Amino acid sequence: MSGFFSSGLRIIHSGAIFSTKLGGLAFEILSGNPPLRSVALKLREAFEDLGATYIKLGQFIASAPSIFPTEFVDEMQKCLDQVKPVSIHDIRRIIIKELGEDVHSVFHSFNEVPIASASIAQVHGAITKEGLDVVVKIQRPGIEDLLETDMNLILVLTWILEKFAPKFKSSGLTGMVEEFRKSILEETDFIREAANIEEFENYLLKVGENRAVVPRVYHAYSSKRVLTMERFYGSPITDEVGLRSFTKDPKKVLETALEVWFSSLAQSGFFHADVHAGNLLILKDGKIGFIDFGIVGRISPKVWEGLMMFMQGMSFGEANLVADGLILMDSTEAKIDKQKLVKDLNSVFTEMFSIMEKLQSGNVAAIDDHQLNRIMFDIKEITETNGLKIPREFGLLIKQILYFDRYVQSLAPEINIIRDQKKYISK
Repeated sequence: MSGFFSSGLRIIHSGAIFSTKLGGLAFEILSGNPPLRSVALKLREAFEDLGATYIKLGQFIASAPSIFPTEFVDEMQKCLDQVKPVSIHDIRRIIIKELGEDVHSVFHSFNEVPIASASIAQVHGAITKEGLDVVVKIQRPGIEDLLETDMNLILVLTWILEKFAPKFKSSGLTGMVEEFRKSILEETDFIREAANIEEFENYLLKVGENRAVVPRVYHAYSSKRVLTMERFYGSPITDEVGLRSFTKDPKKVLETALEVWFSSLAQSGFFHADVHAGNLLILKDGKIGFIDFGIVGRISPKVWEGLMMFMQGMSFGEANLVADGLILMDSTEAKIDKQKLVKDLNSVFTEMFSIMEKLQSGNVAAIDDHQLNRIMFDIKEITETNGLKIPREFGLLIKQILYFDRYVQSLAPEINIIRDQKKYISK
């Protein structure tokens, strides 16, 4: 009953925030012609007022230019993960509930000042009774109920926006929000995350890959809501100053990271789907450290082959090859009219090829993000209108590849992921 009451209060509070922020735009929204930049600004302000779930949603929007309108992507770049730390009292309570003993009975020492405090969890440094140097990832109290309540409200809000604003309906926002809901709820299961870490570790051991490591999971100190792992010391791979303190060859480090990531994808179908700068480290011993496996992807050989065709087509400006790749990845059984698909793709291919040439030459600064967003929207719409249903993992892969492509340019602009991805796949 108390949970129902809390959910009701949360919905009332959230509704009040959204009403206050968007009230001045009500007429434009209901008329079906809302000023997207103004709506994005007010939503971002509401997200920051409401905290954890909504901040994460803002970050999801900011990281998905192929899905959301440019105005939203630009505005949500400002949506920082400014989540207040959980009190040490709550941290102790969670550890007692999950591990059966007080924090100081479980660990030899436990740093009460968090290393990081984010939307889903908070991370503390600790030393185990055996003297192991670890990090303890502790889920925020009540986060699952909060996420469920917030996501239900977000889905209702999305339905309202799509009903009254055609631009939102054409973006397929409801489907994207449902995808976000699935991803964020997966992140609350630390048993699943531990299994993801060990799956990647088993792959590294199986192929004899000793250039990369993942943190060891300590199951005796872990549960669904507490995850204790080996602590890594190193530098984010995009921190050039920190990187050069561990290696004289940043390009080699980047190439190693690419080889490991692409090879795991090609050989096992399993991949880390959130390798942003903070989740990829150069360690003191020179090895690459992959951390934070809350979001992973798994693809079939068919999707992998389709992705390779798609990327080759993008690289060489071949609409036929792009179409072949998309059709191969399609999960429907409907017969696709390839000629129509190629014709529709050609309508945006001149601009698309221009962008790919800039990426391949390392001229990232010359890319117009607004143009790129529009083209990716067009491709998404083309696949849907041609009856294609592309798997969720394809979006995760493209997002990750673009992640890599953008940040390697600062350290090794000669690396070309789009054109030369096959050379990073170990034989």
